[in-house]
Parts: sequence; structure tokens; C-alpha cells
Amino acid sequence: MKRLVLLTTLLGIFLTGFRPATFEPIKLTWETLRDVTFKKKWYPEESVYMLYPTFGPSVQKLNGKPVELTGYVLPVDLEANLYVLSAFPYSACFFCGGAGPESVVALKFKKSARKFKTDERRTFRGTLKLNADNIYELNYIIADAEMLEQ
Repeated sequence: MKRLVLLTTLLGIFLTGFRPATFEPIKLTWETLRDVTFKKKWYPEESVYMLYPTFGPSVQKLNGKPVELTGYVLPVDLEANLYVLSAFPYSACFFCGGAGPESVVALKFKKSARKFKTDERRTFRGTLKLNADNIYELNYIIADAEMLEQ
């Protein structure tokens, strides 16, 4: 009986004093995203070799976590609201200037975003998703992205 009273008391204290944890986003850096290696892999559906990522431990532990990342916005398709965040401006980005695939992150917005101009330097918050298997997406994705006011 004493155990039941003690357990009930502790449970009551726990429940009345319990507040859900708020998760502050991790301030992600482009250096952290470099913890990835690539090897060429044949993709028969496109009849092409592409770079297949193996994410390192420091990146793996961030998968599914809230993050913030600052970079240069690159519009991909304005009609579809598709944007990429890059470590480098357009002239030096992965698509145009020879940087690696670890230097770009797809932005999947939480709600319809405003239109961005090429090379706007902005910070976005969202959930980091690692992508190794969908060749039609980038390796890094920030889901539910929202721009932070600066």
C-alpha cells in the first residue's frame, strides 16, 4: 500500500511539473555537411553513373532534427516554388561552378514561400532529411522550411 501511495505521489508530481521540451534548432554549418563521401553507382533507370552518398556519423545524428542553415538562395523553378540553398553564390555553386553535392540543400517549404532572388543570403529553419536513394532529389533536404527574419 505504501508503494502505491508513493508511486501515485511521484506520478502526480511528475505530471504537474511536466512541460514538453522545446527543441531549439541546431545551427548547422556547411562544414558539418561535408561529412559525406561519394562513390559512383550505376542507375539503370537513367542509364547513368551518379554519385551515391555515404553520410558520416556527424551528419547521420542530425537526420530528422530541427536545424538552421544560412546560405545563398538559388531559384530552380519559380512556378513550382522550388529553391535550393547553397554554400556558394550562383557563379560558384554545385550546378554552375564545380562545388560538390554536399554544398546544396533542397528547401521544401512548410507553406508557400515568397519569391526569392538569386544569391539572396538567407537563413532557413526546418527539419534536416538525408537522401541517399531518390536520385531525383538532392542529398540534403530541409523539410518544413521557414525563412528566419534577419
